[in-house]
Amino acid sequence: MISDEKKEEVRAAADIVEVVQDYVKLKRSGSSFVGLCPYHDEKTPSFNVTPRLQIFKCFGCGESGDVFKFVMDQEGVGFTEAIRQLAERYGVYIPEEEDDEHTEDKQLREGILHALKFAGVFFYRNLIENSEAEKALTYLEGRRYSGKVFKKYGLGYAPSGGEELLKAAKNAGIDEKYLVEADLIKPSNRGSGYYDTFRGRLMFPIFNPTGKVIAFAGRVLGNEKTAKYINSSQTKVYNKSEVVYGVNFAKNEIRKHKEVILVEGYTDVITLMEHGIGNVVASSGTSLTPGQMKILHRYGERIVMIYDSDSAGQTAMKRGINIALAEGMEVELLELPEDQDPDSFVKQFGKESFEDLKKEEACDFVDFLLMKAGEEGRLDKPTEKPKVITEILESIANIEDSIQRQVYVQYFHQKIQKFQKVKEKDLFEQLERIMNDKRWEEKRSKRREEARKKVQQQANNDERSETDEEPPHPGTKTAAVASKKKPHYEKELIRLMISYGRNMVEYICSFTNAKLFEDDELRMFYNDIIEKYKAEKDFSLSAYSGAEAPFPRLVGDVSLEQHTASDRHEEKIGMKYEKDKNPYKTAKSSIRAAQISFYRRKVNELADRIGSVSGDEKLELMKRQKDVKSKLTRRETTDPDDLFPDPETGLYDEVNENVFQYKMKGDK
Repeated sequence: MISDEKKEEVRAAADIVEVVQDYVKLKRSGSSFVGLCPYHDEKTPSFNVTPRLQIFKCFGCGESGDVFKFVMDQEGVGFTEAIRQLAERYGVYIPEEEDDEHTEDKQLREGILHALKFAGVFFYRNLIENSEAEKALTYLEGRRYSGKVFKKYGLGYAPSGGEELLKAAKNAGIDEKYLVEADLIKPSNRGSGYYDTFRGRLMFPIFNPTGKVIAFAGRVLGNEKTAKYINSSQTKVYNKSEVVYGVNFAKNEIRKHKEVILVEGYTDVITLMEHGIGNVVASSGTSLTPGQMKILHRYGERIVMIYDSDSAGQTAMKRGINIALAEGMEVELLELPEDQDPDSFVKQFGKESFEDLKKEEACDFVDFLLMKAGEEGRLDKPTEKPKVITEILESIANIEDSIQRQVYVQYFHQKIQKFQKVKEKDLFEQLERIMNDKRWEEKRSKRREEARKKVQQQANNDERSETDEEPPHPGTKTAAVASKKKPHYEKELIRLMISYGRNMVEYICSFTNAKLFEDDELRMFYNDIIEKYKAEKDFSLSAYSGAEAPFPRLVGDVSLEQHTASDRHEEKIGMKYEKDKNPYKTAKSSIRAAQISFYRRKVNELADRIGSVSGDEKLELMKRQKDVKSKLTRRETTDPDDLFPDPETGLYDEVNENVFQYKMKGDK
């Protein structure tokens, strides 16, 4: 245990304002500081930090505490680890002791961070000491990077053997579980065992704002025909959409200048920083996201985007404009001379020339978009001019402040006159239409999200219904038939198959099999439909209505819900509502819900088995559970239209008959 005296020593040394500013953009307000609360979404700052008392308090959601609690919440660590982190940061010595307070989740996070830290040191030492790293050193020397740069940014080399990191980590006593969870090793496809995720690559560690290694990016060396960069997968400590490369080095300079320079590459960041331009970051190998922009807004008010002059870079820049405007940042864009990137430009011309170029050539997003449209010849075409105007108004529509929107429309009106005479009033009317469409789309997305949650909740309820519902009386017909409510999405799949014939059966069976069905009777019904399909027998609704028990009862059960809802709708408004206006859309939603329920059952089943085994068997089950969780997450977070193709697109037509026949036999 850490003594009370040591705790107070750390508390006294830690600057709560400095610590909080790693996560929240603070502004002084009297003797306190205020900012947007990191515990809940808000537009008006209600999060207060009082340095005199060394506490924080949100008057919006009620969260409060001291510097220890803040670190615990933001880093996801236990009390002791929070103290140790702050002690390391502020130079307070804490003796190493065993700590038994960790929860399982926090212990997992800390194990992952430890594995990543070990890997960072391992890669760095291999770059310096391993003769195999000659290619990597040659590449870095070509960029004029010294050993001092290697160390500062943690650059390294991943040996090409395939198991070097795994062996070194095991020798150091690091559990394979943490290496797997950190995406440092992957299960072998050839059977048992694991292999290193990164092999034969130049390594760039990715840090969180406090300087902890949370992921890696590996760059290929030479002319190998493979991806130029591979990045760590999402983990417990690494969310790609909320990580910005270099922010740990740049945050103080960004605060100082109130401006952040956003570039594309890791080496762009390193080169600019080494030339004295410290307020620079990169989007960590991904397209810019709202989460990344939110992090940048903690530290600065203005963003200057510098992307490569190729088409991919320009497309990314245009997309980033709207994200930055929606976050409330001032946006400027800088286009470098042709065939130049930030790294090459600064090396050739130096810091002063770069800053002069930025000062003279960086332009507002309206000017930039007009300039690009002009270069593409769109302003000379009558059919393209309205599209350009609409695109720029769509960007302006992302600005939340109404006065700022008005100023930009007026500014845009002045600029567009040289290309097209347009009334200011017409621009405002078009902007209002765009904003109405935007509001409608936001409401639609919200409804879809609510519907998705309802499907998940229904799936949960169906899983619990066996224990939650009051058991029927033994003498009733219900008791003889079933003790559990049949999942509505399973009933829908059966209904669609017997209502719409062979094409629908082929479509549904391309994405399902009998194992997907939790209800025994509906699974039997599904298999019977498949057998009749293969034998080219009648499996219509009328055929099953006249079949032997239990089919007539099941037909009534699967058909009842649709017709009842439609009749009620007709009674209320005098119009018949057809649920299956697009039956394939109904099929997609039902398939998705059935798959979600199936993967949830699998996750729970594997969790039970993992708790009862150990050793290699446990690791194998953990590997399978991770794969199942990945599939579950994809289905929970993806719209059915994106998961499953439309039959009419031609994609379904490519489903191989042999594959279909295989699924009929049972997809293993």
